[in-house]
Amino acid sequence: MTGAAGAPPTAPAAERVGYRQLLAVAPNRVLLCGYGLGTVAESLRAVALSVLVLTATGSTVLGALAYGISFIPQVIGSGLLGNVADRVQPARLIGLGYLLEGATAVVLVLVAMPYWAVLALVAAVAATTPVSQGATGRAVAEVLPGTAYVPGRSLLNVVSSGAQLLGLGCGGLAVAGLGARRALLVTALAHLAAGVWVAARLGPLPLPHPAPRAAGGRSSTVGGSWAESRRLLADRRVRRLLLVRWLPPALATGAESLVLPYVRDRGLSTGTGGVLLACLPVGMLVGNTVLGRFVRAGTVERSVLPLLAVLGAPLLAFAVPGLPVALGGVLLVAVGVGFCYSLGLQQPFLAAVPEHSRGQAFGLQSTGLMTAQGLSPVAAGLIAEAMTTGRSVAVMGVLVLATAGLFSRWLPAFAAGLPGSATGRD
Repeated sequence: MTGAAGAPPTAPAAERVGYRQLLAVAPNRVLLCGYGLGTVAESLRAVALSVLVLTATGSTVLGALAYGISFIPQVIGSGLLGNVADRVQPARLIGLGYLLEGATAVVLVLVAMPYWAVLALVAAVAATTPVSQGATGRAVAEVLPGTAYVPGRSLLNVVSSGAQLLGLGCGGLAVAGLGARRALLVTALAHLAAGVWVAARLGPLPLPHPAPRAAGGRSSTVGGSWAESRRLLADRRVRRLLLVRWLPPALATGAESLVLPYVRDRGLSTGTGGVLLACLPVGMLVGNTVLGRFVRAGTVERSVLPLLAVLGAPLLAFAVPGLPVALGGVLLVAVGVGFCYSLGLQQPFLAAVPEHSRGQAFGLQSTGLMTAQGLSPVAAGLIAEAMTTGRSVAVMGVLVLATAGLFSRWLPAFAAGLPGSATGRD
């Protein structure tokens, strides 16, 4: 059960691969370091850019748009460029993605331009995100095969949650201490460092044989990406896995977007809202660590439905007038744990997609999730126009539970046919 440095760890199906073994794999360490640094930079940039636009324009709408501008354009990028993740070495794609983000931040600082152009530039760069995200997903699957894959995704999620906490926390301090423009330069340095690190340290990985084409079929990147996206979405199993992956987190994110208005409506300080928001990534850290490190694979897959209930049920309590703030924090930690239901979908998703399109499938999964999470605050805001924010948070919790009920008849079939530890047997 010991994995040599640079070699994937192996374990009998009934056992768990530990984080120490995962960290012994050199390519995985490279991916984790680059991903963590890139996530810190991305979180810090979102805060700095939002403050920059909000301060300059005085528009709450433009400030919010600047914060979430990177979500929606990913749909276009996934459709046009998705299969690049299966054609080019991950080191090049991931490194180039970070370098492009860093260069964009430098341009935003050094070049004076109207704010519509600022948002357009950030949106254009965001359209390339599915390529680097897909390459990251493919790389993790390649360097951590078999029983190491789900714990590997868990460790990646732990790094992501910790990096978001650090980035959002440092974002406020950096903007306050340096100003929004200088804070953007910090994000540029972090992105550039992540890009150089991954490009230089992550070696070549196996690339799949291209999918067979029909006679006369187009072989262009755009044509191939569209065709492969249609094939993936036409597969009922893949489509259902994607829906289960997209909708519940999007609804919970809609509830999250109401936390600051909820705090304001109760006459509490903005700092209280920041503490409540920080409870979610804390729960995600705890949940990913426990589920990925200590729980057997079959149990992880059977935990999807209970964790979906944990994702939605605590939100119902926010409808109670005068809910104690400390209790609200505990409930949001529980919601963060509920987000970890997605770990139970990782192995079924990997088994459901063809090897030649893994990169595009991971990019599509990420794109749909980001898009849904970008749109859900709008829906939550519309609901909040008709009732109190506390009740609106509870409505989003009800919707999470409703989707869990709808998906419950699909979940047992997802693990069917998976080998060894992924079949549902411990």
